[in-house]
Amino acid sequence: MNKAQRIVIVGGGAGGISMAASLLKRDGTLAITIIEPSDKHYYQAGFTLVGAGCFSPDAVIREEGRLMPRGVTWLKAAVTELQPEHNSLLLDNGGTVAYDFLVICPGLQLNWAGIEGLEETLGHNGVSSNYLLPYARYTWQCLQNMKSGRALFTQPPMPIKCAGAPQKIMYLAGHHWERSGQLKDVDIEFHTATPAIFGVAAFVPALEKYIDRYNVDLHLQSTLLAVDGSAKTARFKQGEAEVVKGFDFIHVVPPQIAPDFIRASELADEAGWLAVQPDSLRHVKYENIFGVGDVINAPNAKTAAAVRKQVPVVAENLLATASGKAMAASYNGYGACPLTVEKGKVILAEFGYGGKLLPSLPFDGTQPNRFGWLFKRYMLPGIYWDFMLKGRELMVKPDPLTPAE
Repeated sequence: MNKAQRIVIVGGGAGGISMAASLLKRDGTLAITIIEPSDKHYYQAGFTLVGAGCFSPDAVIREEGRLMPRGVTWLKAAVTELQPEHNSLLLDNGGTVAYDFLVICPGLQLNWAGIEGLEETLGHNGVSSNYLLPYARYTWQCLQNMKSGRALFTQPPMPIKCAGAPQKIMYLAGHHWERSGQLKDVDIEFHTATPAIFGVAAFVPALEKYIDRYNVDLHLQSTLLAVDGSAKTARFKQGEAEVVKGFDFIHVVPPQIAPDFIRASELADEAGWLAVQPDSLRHVKYENIFGVGDVINAPNAKTAAAVRKQVPVVAENLLATASGKAMAASYNGYGACPLTVEKGKVILAEFGYGGKLLPSLPFDGTQPNRFGWLFKRYMLPGIYWDFMLKGRELMVKPDPLTPAE
């Protein structure tokens, strides 16, 4: 590869930092720029545990600057426009950045405005969401204060990041009320826009046992439309009808979309997501553009575990393309979702494209187990901070890419 070629990474979250580290592990002389506006970096996989009182909020935050790999240039700005025909992009500070290779991994956008009334009441009136850290703190306050009444948990239409998160907090809340002797006085409802409680059938039977254990009233294909915090009511669309439910506590998961600058660009598919080849993760039209993480349109689970598997694929394929060689690395759709069904047990769902089970640990991930909890609670944070973000690629070797016919 010509060392003068410029690699620009959009986003300094899990995808961007680990992407830069991965590239530099392969070639420490590369010229890499990360564009990221935030000062703080969050371990988002810990937000559910914060909301359940199992994790300190301070443990999921670090300074962005301390995580930047040595030698990387950090532009503290946000992208406003992509110009792939000119190999450039525009920033919110008025600047223009040119590139030879571009990796797009800005995450997705939480569409709070997609639910009527939510923005006005979020963080008050018993309305919370673990999808932002301040509200995860509020979730735990609400769970502790609630001794009786109705608790609603919601899940919007797919795709969303960490598709298990909407129900993880429900199970942990049920376990909290069970242990405190209050479960009999709390009516739990789960409203999910999806036709099944989980998208991979192998994990559904074990989850259904916890639905029964916590006496959850399950509502499939029920989409939250509006929240009135002062009236303590929520409005759902169920089939052709609309139903209003009262609540004492509601955990809301907002609809999720790609960032505006992606949706407005020619790089997006019809739904607004970054259009990539699902195996190589290279853009379907531009050979010098790759995608990583939640923003891509590949049919995989949007999780940090998916990013861990995607990063080495993109690193190898980008460097091969830059050197005039054929791409050789393939992503199999791997994602992992540690479903916290109680404090002390996890169903460790690992799967790839088409729902194929892809277990990586020596136990049955379709059943709740203690090791899964220890793995999520104590081991995964260290894997994230000390391995993934530093380019130490443990158990993430890419599959070989099958040439197109």
